[in-house]
Amino acid sequence: MAGETTTNVDRTASDGVLERLQNALEGPNTLGQGRTFWIGFTALVGLLLVYPMLRSSYYVSNTAYLLVSAFLGLSLCIVWGYTGIFSFGQVAFYGVAGYTFGIVSINVTGPVGTLAGLVVAIAVAGAFAFFVGYFMFYGGVSDVYVAIITLAVTLVLNTFMGQTAGEEWAVGAARLGGFNGMTEIPSLAIGVGDTAVRITDAAFYYFVVGSLLLTYLGLRVLVNSDVGYVMVGIRENQDRTELFGYNTQKMKLGVFTFGGVLAGFGGVVYASWGNYIDPSVFGLTFAALPIIWVATGGRKWLSGAIIGTFSVAFISQKLSVFGGQYSLVILGALLLFVILILPEGFVPQLYRRLPWLVDRLPGGESE
Repeated sequence: MAGETTTNVDRTASDGVLERLQNALEGPNTLGQGRTFWIGFTALVGLLLVYPMLRSSYYVSNTAYLLVSAFLGLSLCIVWGYTGIFSFGQVAFYGVAGYTFGIVSINVTGPVGTLAGLVVAIAVAGAFAFFVGYFMFYGGVSDVYVAIITLAVTLVLNTFMGQTAGEEWAVGAARLGGFNGMTEIPSLAIGVGDTAVRITDAAFYYFVVGSLLLTYLGLRVLVNSDVGYVMVGIRENQDRTELFGYNTQKMKLGVFTFGGVLAGFGGVVYASWGNYIDPSVFGLTFAALPIIWVATGGRKWLSGAIIGTFSVAFISQKLSVFGGQYSLVILGALLLFVILILPEGFVPQLYRRLPWLVDRLPGGESE
């Protein structure tokens, strides 16, 4: 009897932990609920884990590059999709972090330098986002002008970094390189001295997959928390949210800063992936891409941002074989189609049809 009682208590405690975890991960601000969704999610993660065993190193590296873009897409999703702040300059924090990582990691050699570069780059990206956001939100800048200001900041950085080609444009041993870009950026490494492990090839792929998985689950918890409800409230009706006693300026600044940190992490990983970064990360074309990614997938949903980013980036990459101009024209047409026909994006439209399919699967359930 005592053994059965102990077993029942343990089972009850385990069920309580699982229930709290489920409540934290699920809610009205995220797509995907219940057993069927999490089984499919687990299967997808399993497929990503075995992918390097099935494909060549080229495809693994290219897939890692596409997944890196998801961090930039998620940062815009949080800022624009959930809080209603239309930022046209998320790539500014992405690029600033990438350059900062290069400067620190080149000057501080070894694995310690790359880890220090990661921390400093993310901090600089967050501080830069805080600086820009503070003057916008506490300066009473309206939503339309936020897009203009963030785009202007990005283009200023593009112009400035493009003219840093001379030898005098160097920070210690790191040359900025102008339009040629900064080269010889070290790859991320974990450990100290001879025991350090460089995060390259398959290890880099797993690092990206693991980081993206933790980021996605963490953001699900965030947007389904009280903070997430306030974010959505600001997006839907800022004045009404203020009447409930919330400091919307402080919240918008916090979200914008967090978005800069998330974009900055993506910039660091990108610079580590290619061991290179150039001013094109601040260009108008690249600035528009995250908007197309997120709008196509579904800007109000985390899963929409990831799927849209990966899918559109993959299609764009394939189209670029036939010429960059054709790729841009098709992406522009895709954005117009989404705005005019599917303003919520493709993923929410597909999800609405999932219950019809799931009900007919063995053991399926409708969400």
